[in-house]
Amino acid sequence: PFQYFTCYIVFTLPSWPFLPLPPFSPHLLTLYIDLFILWKNWWIRGVLSLAMISGFFMVIYLGPIMLILVMTIQIKCFQEIIDIGYRVYHSYELPWFRTLSWYFLICVNYFFYGETLAEYFGALVQREDSLQFLVRYHRFISFTLYLAGFCMFVLSLVKKHYRLQFYMFAWTHVTLLIVVTQSHLVIQNLFEGMIWFIVPISIVICNDIMAYLFGFFFGRTPLIKLSPKKTWEGFIGGFFGTLVCGFVLAYLLAQFQYFVCPVEYNSETNRFTADCEPSDIFVMQQYTFPFAVQNILTWKTVNLYPYQIHSVVLSTFASLIGPFGGFFASGFKRAFQIKDFADTIPGHGGIMDRFDCQYLMATFTHVYIASFIRGPNPSKVLQQLLVLQPEQQLSIFNAMRDRLRDRGILPPAAM
Repeated sequence: PFQYFTCYIVFTLPSWPFLPLPPFSPHLLTLYIDLFILWKNWWIRGVLSLAMISGFFMVIYLGPIMLILVMTIQIKCFQEIIDIGYRVYHSYELPWFRTLSWYFLICVNYFFYGETLAEYFGALVQREDSLQFLVRYHRFISFTLYLAGFCMFVLSLVKKHYRLQFYMFAWTHVTLLIVVTQSHLVIQNLFEGMIWFIVPISIVICNDIMAYLFGFFFGRTPLIKLSPKKTWEGFIGGFFGTLVCGFVLAYLLAQFQYFVCPVEYNSETNRFTADCEPSDIFVMQQYTFPFAVQNILTWKTVNLYPYQIHSVVLSTFASLIGPFGGFFASGFKRAFQIKDFADTIPGHGGIMDRFDCQYLMATFTHVYIASFIRGPNPSKVLQQLLVLQPEQQLSIFNAMRDRLRDRGILPPAAM
């Protein structure tokens, strides 16, 4: 009775949105404690979610510093997965394991960031002789660095740890494939325009929040055994909530050049810029509803940014396929009998627990841009031309001039 009375006093404080329990009711006390824990977890997750969203908007305001954010998240996710392998396989006695894991991370990042530098900042590369050398032999240098790590791994093999060492070698490379490769796609999406970075990330966050809320208040039907807390009600509610969120966010961001213009390096001002003439998908257009829809609605046309239609596709993927990244992570954690990847964020787990769906979303966004959005980019072509030798540039100029004259675009040469 004394313990029950103590719980009764604590759990009926007015700060919690529940009515006091009738005295000496063990079943209701158990329910009350469960609700207390549930609401406490909800508040922790909610407050930290708002803090992370606020920080995300601050990073957006700061602009190109998002590159540093992406790299920081990538390194932290890599560390969390590597540490799991280190603990699960009891790899404490393996020679050079941690050193080689981080060495391979540096090699892969050197390769990907070098490729990005050569592709997007050709004008900057042309001005620096040292950078020209690194870009010219970039892939050879990258392969040489990786080969050195490979030889170090072979030299580290010891008879009593052969199998475990190869387990961890594979573990490291799969982690690099999942984390580093896909984070590189996030950066490429960013260079296509901040809107391709912000909207995909935001709609995944929106889907996570909406699915959690709908599941919390209305969830009854389990969705998948890998995640017992996921429900069909949360899944469906998250789908419709994400569509609305993506559609509205696309409308708001498509109005600003800062978000829709590709990030480029201006060699004249020696600065990164996001200033351009918006492409057609960011220009308001009028669409006519199908005849069957016109009979239902009171209007026949609607004005939209074409990007809003693309945002519907992205939102559909984020809400229907994106959660499978979370299911995959849940299966991974169950396989190794861990609750979270880490305890970095109270109530949320590790950084990887928050970005398990983001990497899958980033890959889809990159593929979607390459397949349906991206066309010839004159600025990139110009950057590649500027890297060529003067005689090569002159040869291309003469070829283009002759072709334009043959098509009647330029007047024929005077005799």
